[in-house]
Amino acid sequence: MKPGVDLQRIGESAAARAWRAEVRTFVEAHLPADLARKGALGLKIEKDDYVRWQKILFQHGWFAGAWPEMYGGQGWNLMKQLIFTQESALRNAPMIIPYGVNMVGPVIYTYGSAEQKREHLPAILSSDVWWCQGYSEPGAGSDLASLKTFAQLEGEHYVLNGSKMWTTEAHWADKMHCLVRTTRDGKPQQGISFLLIDMNTPGITVRPIVTIDGIHHTNQTFFDNVRVPVANRVGAEGQGWSIAKFLLGNERTSIADTGPKLRLLRQLKSLHTIFMADPRNSTALKSTLSLGLADLQIQLLTLCNLEAHYVDAWMGGQKMGAEASILKIRGTEILQALSELALQLEGPMAAAHDPADLHLPPTTPLNAAQQASLMGHEYLYGRCWSIFGGTNEIQRNIIARQILSQ
Repeated sequence: MKPGVDLQRIGESAAARAWRAEVRTFVEAHLPADLARKGALGLKIEKDDYVRWQKILFQHGWFAGAWPEMYGGQGWNLMKQLIFTQESALRNAPMIIPYGVNMVGPVIYTYGSAEQKREHLPAILSSDVWWCQGYSEPGAGSDLASLKTFAQLEGEHYVLNGSKMWTTEAHWADKMHCLVRTTRDGKPQQGISFLLIDMNTPGITVRPIVTIDGIHHTNQTFFDNVRVPVANRVGAEGQGWSIAKFLLGNERTSIADTGPKLRLLRQLKSLHTIFMADPRNSTALKSTLSLGLADLQIQLLTLCNLEAHYVDAWMGGQKMGAEASILKIRGTEILQALSELALQLEGPMAAAHDPADLHLPPTTPLNAAQQASLMGHEYLYGRCWSIFGGTNEIQRNIIARQILSQ
């Protein structure tokens, strides 16, 4: 698959095609070779790798492209954002970690005080401060309104007690943007506030959670009488639910995550070529897997066109509704199907997964077992995509309420 050719959607404008070409040229010119090779092989991207690439983007004004120009961005519209993430992934660039630039940054410049903007926005832009998100709890995942972490007001501080679950990259983070309960009165949504928390504050404990792929991505974070200045609250007390919906709305514009899936499809095509050339594989199996690959390519390119169609509608002023849930479901289903096909193409070696292979130097030639192990990682970690960001079951409930009930 020639990157960018299969991706060019039906009816894409000349301006969009030109922007694709500009992004391709930029990434090819500026992405360090070792990071490109890590991305191409599926090796683990470390914090320093992400920071290095984000700083390169920042130096050229492209890191916070969607931010308004007055805050250091380029004012990119949704289509430019979509094309940038797709083409960057197809050039094997690391993803932009969203917790700072795509999540809390827009919250701060939309709802934050002048002092909060001065303190936090420059450090987000430069990637000198790393953020994590404190939303889910042991008893409050997709149902965030049931969160229990409580912030008791004491003078000029809130005193936090409780815990957050699945806090991705909290072990790397300097700050957390966090939903907490500041009152137990009234409707659950009305008692939630949005706080900015320094992760070095006494009383915070980050406990690692090693997921099924054998990698430390996520954590449980505990708060034991953690004192957070009232000045670190964004917006009014009790406004956290509205702010959270604003943040999630920004997140869901890219929830289909089609760029990395297109890159995985390209990797599968290479695996398929090797599989077809092996005389030990039966004609019947070759036919079955070839049809499976063709079907998944059609599904993914259809998703890309659907995603672009929705983005066009949102740019035209249509309110975002169940469309984001449709993209989330189809995106995760296609990702998991791609990773399952990869295991079939790898054959018996796909059963062996060694997390250490993810940490190999990018200059190391990989043998067949290590390549299969990396595809095994895609399969294992891909299980979580239908859970986080609101489970697919929750997304189907949203679709039922907003579309099927009309």
